[in-house]
Amino acid sequence: METVHGRLTIFVNGRARQVSAASTLGELAVDFGLDARCLLVELNCQTLLREEWPGRTLQHGDRVEFIRVVAGG
Repeated sequence: METVHGRLTIFVNGRARQVSAASTLGELAVDFGLDARCLLVELNCQTLLREEWPGRTLQHGDRVEFIRVVAGG
């Protein structure tokens, strides 16, 4: 797979998505309208700390899993 016209393909929760080649994981979460306070993120099967998201640039073929954390009783 190659970057085409400054875009790349990643997989978000199992579905292919086109994103800008310069996108970060933090930007992706914002684009999806997700609240970082209630979210866990796995990138290529590795759980990342919230502090890592803004600086983690996405690569072609990356697999991102957004997992919403719900508390209750």
